[in-house]
Amino acid sequence: MVGSNHVTIQVALDEHAGRAIICSASDNLVKGTVSGAVQSMNLALGIEETLGLNLLGVAP
Repeated sequence: MVGSNHVTIQVALDEHAGRAIICSASDNLVKGTVSGAVQSMNLALGIEETLGLNLLGVAP
């Protein structure tokens, strides 16, 4: 989703090797380090995750 902090995660189990395979893709082209820090702080404080992140950035 463009303009979001969306991450898609896929998990698969390789029973033969006894391992889990985890792949992820994040839409972070619009999210810089500062907004990532704000999002993490919001989660750590137990407040709304998107508080203070109301602007949708658009990468050129």
